[in-house]
Amino acid sequence: MGCCQPCCRCCPGNKRDEEEDERWQPLMDRSCTDVIALVIFILFWVGMFFIAAYSIAGGNAYRLAYGTDSYGNVCGMKNEKNANINLKSAGLDMTGRPYVFFMDLFNPADALEICVSKCPDQDLNSIQEVQEFAKNSSSSLCEYDVKQENILTAGQSHLGPCPSTPVKASTSFLNRCVPKDAPDFLVKFMAILNSYDIFYKVLSDVFQARAEIAGMCVLALVVALLMVALIRFVAGFVMWIFMGIVAVASIVGTALLWWTYATKNQEYYAVPENERLDENGKDVTAFLVYSIIATIATVVLLIVLIVMRKRVKLVVALFHEAGKVFMHTPLLVLQPLWTFIALALFFIYWTAVLVFLATAGEPTVDTSTGWVTYRDPEPVRYMWWYHVVGLIWTSEFFLACQQMVIAGAVTQVYFTRDKKQVSSPILKATGRLISYHLGSVAVGSFIIVLVKIPRLILTYIQAKLKDKENSCVQFTLKCCMCCLWCLENCLKYLNYNAYTVIAIEGTSFCTAARRAFLALVSNALRVVAINSVGDFVLFLGKLGVVAIVGAISLIIFRAPSEVERTDARLHYYAVPILVICVFAFFIAHCFLSVYEMVVDTLLLCFCEDCRINDGSPGREYYMDKSLLEFVENSSEALKNLDKKKKKETANANANEHVELKETMNSSSKADYV
Repeated sequence: MGCCQPCCRCCPGNKRDEEEDERWQPLMDRSCTDVIALVIFILFWVGMFFIAAYSIAGGNAYRLAYGTDSYGNVCGMKNEKNANINLKSAGLDMTGRPYVFFMDLFNPADALEICVSKCPDQDLNSIQEVQEFAKNSSSSLCEYDVKQENILTAGQSHLGPCPSTPVKASTSFLNRCVPKDAPDFLVKFMAILNSYDIFYKVLSDVFQARAEIAGMCVLALVVALLMVALIRFVAGFVMWIFMGIVAVASIVGTALLWWTYATKNQEYYAVPENERLDENGKDVTAFLVYSIIATIATVVLLIVLIVMRKRVKLVVALFHEAGKVFMHTPLLVLQPLWTFIALALFFIYWTAVLVFLATAGEPTVDTSTGWVTYRDPEPVRYMWWYHVVGLIWTSEFFLACQQMVIAGAVTQVYFTRDKKQVSSPILKATGRLISYHLGSVAVGSFIIVLVKIPRLILTYIQAKLKDKENSCVQFTLKCCMCCLWCLENCLKYLNYNAYTVIAIEGTSFCTAARRAFLALVSNALRVVAINSVGDFVLFLGKLGVVAIVGAISLIIFRAPSEVERTDARLHYYAVPILVICVFAFFIAHCFLSVYEMVVDTLLLCFCEDCRINDGSPGREYYMDKSLLEFVENSSEALKNLDKKKKKETANANANEHVELKETMNSSSKADYV
């Protein structure tokens, strides 16, 4: 999708990369990337709009919402006569009949359907009771041309004209009459909601505490923002404490295993040989094996911690730098909000089109039953798949745009030497995205689609084979789904780093993905440190937000008042607290995920800065002094940086001296005159 030609730059032996490194200027010399992919994405959306137009023109959403009878009439509405339907009961005014009634409530697929003004709210055990119900409620359960006085002689069947008795009491669900005692989950769920049981109490508690829940969500938002501002100050302390706890726990655990082995071994050999049990001997051997494995694992872990020590210092420094980035771009934390709004609007559009597409069939009369059925035209079957692909691709496109904007804003701050000159990095990043890189975003999001679609197909196949006894097939499907899930997450991580390279250098997606992959591989230990220790710190930040908001919620719902106890309105005050904690976690996840993306972007910026520059005059590093200690030639780079600053200061002083001298000369001439 537009990647083949630009990727020729990635071929082995090509010297264009080296030539570009010599004249490397980040954030400069932009041009449109992956134009072919953008054209394909636009053409794809032309197809989406065509499906929407076709669905709206040929569909009837009211048919799905209100239901239809067997003659094609939409219940609760005035219907027009269709020229293709030559039935006397078609095209009737059903304004006063909003509910669909099935002649056989327990086998609705093969039963006649009619529109009624009221569902039977009691059991009707005979045709006489059916007639009595029609008189009392003015709701006839027989066909439209059967009068009340003729109900007794009209005949009973699941095909009409009157229902077979007994007719069970039913309730209205989505404008359909559904039996109250049907073994259907939805009916049972409605019955649960309509009865005063635990689920009703839970929903009632949530409704009663809706104001407190909304207020606590706002508080969670504030606490999450404070956590984003403060986490850089506690990140180092938490990381070292975490590593210390892991090391001590490993040593203590290994020591306990050896102590247990020694104790059991002593007890085993303290018993006479003829009285020793084989089970005890196996137990001693097992603990010896466990102790050896734990010792090896502990030694490896301690070596890894020692090797990772400097990388963890880099993670701490990157957390500090991320905090500085948020000081320059505080609105960066609100990017998930705009993405959520865009996704919500798109999902509303997608669902509306889906409803119309589901009702886009043409009405035809079934010759075997004489009833109206709706059959989808052949193109509609392919439109379903097209519409589903559009949902996945567009959703991933919006998420990729968010990642591109965040990466662009962070790189704008990082590669600006004078941070005082940083202005509107989010707007500039958005402008570069729209002007140059929408095609690259389309490529990256489509790659995720290529993995998600097979995974969804395998999920569908697994659901179909769920009741089968072929365990080998089930195991194979689960393995394939697991592999695809891992591949999808790896590609998402690579995609984001590719967007960062695009934000820095303005290259095509394939070139950026190749450079991002090489950078990640060459800095594997740093990546591991960030994705383990760093993610753990962010997870603790999320739990911290939940703990603070949950504790305040507990105080509020438990605090007595002189007028009324707050929890007197509630059946289970733990329910709204649980809801608040869940919302608080998701709110914290949204904001701290942005922090995680900023840290990942800074790492790649640091790697690219080290790859291109060497600290020599003309190729000075862009990074702050706090990151220079992690560069091999940091001392020389610092000297060059100090020399450059001293030279700039000297030039500035010389310019000021010249300006002052000229001012004095002008003043002297004026005095002389």
